[in-house]
Amino acid sequence: MKKSLSFIVSLLVSGWLMAQMVAGPMVGHVEFRTATIWMHLDPSIREVSVQYIEKNLADKAAQQVKVSLPGGEFNIATALLSGLEPGKTYNYSIYTGKGPAIAQGEVRTQSLWQWRTKAPDFSFLAGSCHFTNERVFDRPGKPYGGDSSIFETMAKEKADFMLWLGDNWYTREVDYYSAWGLMKRPATDRSLKVMQPLLKAMPQYAIWDDHDYGWNDADRSFPLKEASRDAFMKFWANPSYGMNGQGIYSKFTWNDVDVFLLDDRWWRANDNLPDSVDGRPNSDKTMFGKEQMDWLKNALLSSKSNRNISFRIIATGSQVLNPVSRFDVFKKFEPEYNDFMEFLKEAKIPGIVFLTGDRHHSEIIEVKQAGMYPLYDITSSPLTSGTHVFGGPEANNPFRVVGVDQFQNYARISFSGAGKERTMQVSFIGLKGEVYKTWSIQAQNLSF
Repeated sequence: MKKSLSFIVSLLVSGWLMAQMVAGPMVGHVEFRTATIWMHLDPSIREVSVQYIEKNLADKAAQQVKVSLPGGEFNIATALLSGLEPGKTYNYSIYTGKGPAIAQGEVRTQSLWQWRTKAPDFSFLAGSCHFTNERVFDRPGKPYGGDSSIFETMAKEKADFMLWLGDNWYTREVDYYSAWGLMKRPATDRSLKVMQPLLKAMPQYAIWDDHDYGWNDADRSFPLKEASRDAFMKFWANPSYGMNGQGIYSKFTWNDVDVFLLDDRWWRANDNLPDSVDGRPNSDKTMFGKEQMDWLKNALLSSKSNRNISFRIIATGSQVLNPVSRFDVFKKFEPEYNDFMEFLKEAKIPGIVFLTGDRHHSEIIEVKQAGMYPLYDITSSPLTSGTHVFGGPEANNPFRVVGVDQFQNYARISFSGAGKERTMQVSFIGLKGEVYKTWSIQAQNLSF
């Protein structure tokens, strides 16, 4: 009887602790000596304490950071763990009072290899288009969301981080007409039980596309864009979010790879704006906008001067290169696209690879042009939303070097080798870990 009572009490305590954590903890941006931990807590909790200590050093005193919370329905906080050491694993515990920890996890800092040894081998995951069914608010008919067990498969990967490529949740009519709705949709999706292991397993980075920014094909005229930006900043722990209160673009470095996170919505012209005016390309039809493009060009020049960088990944929600796409590819925003391509040639920026989402299929597009090494656009989609069959002018796209349609999938992008042999490998992986297609490129093939 005592044993049974003890078991029941243990279950009740465990349930109470779990109830305090609505979603998370999620690992956010990680550097050499700092790491971020995101959490969504019960509205009653107004302060948390995060204690952390290097793994296997239980005899040392733990460090601690206290974080105040706003309360209310979206009671979210991000804790910054500081004073860490490079290349170390730390255990952390989250407390709301004198009782036991409500959540625990671990995080590993980046290794300080520069000027000391070759770049470490590593990998990251990428994907876009996550739709969670909610029948009462979904369109009638067949549910659009697919099998969410893909997140369980991803959580088991020994990857260094995850990069969400937009449409990370899908706002619907009940969401995108109010600031509350723009918060409620990510809160609903983020709290799913199936998501929690992936959020804890590795650092999470993100960009957005139309469906997690606003409505379908939302552009710079979206009236609640500031509220949408607030929601994005609330639910992700990126290193930064644009400049001067505009957009969500950012950049981070992982080993020998610079990752540029672009915002393809904040400054974007409507897709139906005329391509030309008085016979000339319409310079007002932009996808990224002058402010962001100026930042990107300067950031790429800065990256070029760093001899430790082998690859420069430019991530954005919409495809960049696809010449036969019927949809909103960057190439169709002609003046801005041509200007950027000329910049890459004139500045001789090496190692450029585009990483995109949106399309509900995965593929790698190759485009060759005079004065430039071949450019590649790696599209990874969908995680859980609807799929389709390659059709129309894209059925046999001559620019496609790898293609996966009709299957939910994510990308595993790995880096290995040293010097001229440094290689990036891309694998498109299915629900249960099956590898559909694999492709690779060496850094020396992306140079002038």
